Amino acid sequence: MSAVLSPELRERFDAIRALYPPEMAASLVLPLLHCAQEAKGHVTEDDTVMIADYIGVPAIQVLEAMRWYTMFHGAPQGRHVVKVCRNIACALRGAESLIDHLQQRLGIGVGQTTPDGRFTLQTVECLASCGTAPAMQVGNTYFEQLDATRVDQILKDLP
Repeated sequence: MSAVLSPELRERFDAIRALYPPEMAASLVLPLLHCAQEAKGHVTEDDTVMIADYIGVPAIQVLEAMRWYTMFHGAPQGRHVVKVCRNIACALRGAESLIDHLQQRLGIGVGQTTPDGRFTLQTVECLASCGTAPAMQVGNTYFEQLDATRVDQILKDLP
C-alpha cells in the first residue's frame, strides 16, 4: 500500500509541478523526493509509489532515484548525518581508521543512529575530495584532511 498524499504535501507538490512544463513530468522525481523527505525526514518505498502515481511514471523510476542518491534516506536519521568517504583516495589516507574511530566515539556502527537521535553514521563512495582526503560530510558541510583529533572537534562543535 502506498503512502497517502496529504493535502499539505499535495499543495507543495502542485507548486513544484507548476514550475515544469507538462511534458517534463519525469523531471519532477528529484524535487518531489526532496519535498517528501523534508516533510518527514526520510522517504519510504511507499512514498516513492505515491510520487510515481502523482507524476505518472513507473514506481521503479522513483525508487531507483531514491536509492541511487545518498542524500535520500529510507529510514529516520539522526539530527546530524555523518558521511565518511571510503573510496580509494580516502581509504589510502586513513578513512577506515576514521570510520573505526567514529564507531567507537559514537557507540554505533555504520548505518546506525545514536540512541539519543543525534548522529547517524554512514559511509559513501565519494565526496569528490581526493586531493584533500580523507573527507567527511556532516549535513551539507564538507570536512577534509581529517584525523581523529579533528573529527572529535567537529563533533564537539555540533549543536
